[in-house]
Amino acid sequence: MPKRYLPKNVTEYQDRHGKWRYRFRKRGLPTYHFRNAPGTPEFLVELEAARNGKTEKPPRFIAGTVDALCVAFYGSQGWQRMQPSSQRTYRGIIERWRKQHGQKPIARLEPRHVDRWLADMSDRPAAANNLRKALSRLFRFAVKMGWVERNPVDATDAYPIDSDGFHAWTEDEISQFQKRWPLGTRERLAMELLLWTGLRRGDLVKLGRQHRQDGHFHLRHGKNKSNTVIPVAKDVAAAIDAMEGAAAQHLTYLVTEYGKPFTPPGFGNWFRQRCDLAELPTCTAHGLRKALARRLAEGGATVNQGRAVTGHKSDRMFAHYSRSANQAALADGALANLEMTFAKSDR
Repeated sequence: MPKRYLPKNVTEYQDRHGKWRYRFRKRGLPTYHFRNAPGTPEFLVELEAARNGKTEKPPRFIAGTVDALCVAFYGSQGWQRMQPSSQRTYRGIIERWRKQHGQKPIARLEPRHVDRWLADMSDRPAAANNLRKALSRLFRFAVKMGWVERNPVDATDAYPIDSDGFHAWTEDEISQFQKRWPLGTRERLAMELLLWTGLRRGDLVKLGRQHRQDGHFHLRHGKNKSNTVIPVAKDVAAAIDAMEGAAAQHLTYLVTEYGKPFTPPGFGNWFRQRCDLAELPTCTAHGLRKALARRLAEGGATVNQGRAVTGHKSDRMFAHYSRSANQAALADGALANLEMTFAKSDR
């Protein structure tokens, strides 16, 4: 029998008649024997049910409907490669849309329908763009499976967003936070780690002494699965040392008041409150990642150098994060370099 791709936790075996069959086995979930062959829409429906522990009566959807497409998408290889946080976000968006359109045939969906759904959300342009992004990914899968010939989302336009997203901390705001939370506090340690590593909160709460080797942090950016190795900044080292050994007693530098590691949402809420106490209502943990990108740009780092620190996988994303850099300072530096290279001393 030719080797074929099988999803995680799915194995093949021969029954007593010599026929190849497939089963799902995972600790904590009931074993399930599939009725349909891998690669079919019906198999993907069964797989999703097995992963959710709901295999007694697999849901049956009419082939070619939005319901069938969504369930198949959740069982696809591309979906399984996504980070759990991304899966939660996409599933929430898709399921809200699916409640209204689950019984509709996908072959009849046209760009004008997508445009109308987006127009209904015109007062929430960011939410409309998120729906458009989710539907685009969903229908790329449908095209890949041969269920539709084209992606109807491609012919639509995203809404322009005036906001740059999370506010990038200024130097004055950084100083204000440092004055409110001096060395020796968890707040100061959290701020310095965020500012000098560029980690997202989901990665920061896992950071500990095991990641520090020979004066460098060996970091893993979970969202895009990139790795960076950066020097331990003096301000970070000082913040760790100021904790009087408390930061070395746990596997993570940052712990709750009960000595337990933070969860990503828990840390975000805790740090948000600490910013409020420092009278910085527009500042967030993610804004320090943007502040690092800004500092890199203002310090003359190239895009490749900046990405080597922040872990961004594209020039476009690093440029977006460093957009708040002081344009006047950048222009002064650029022209100063040009003068050193091209200016004529006899003029």
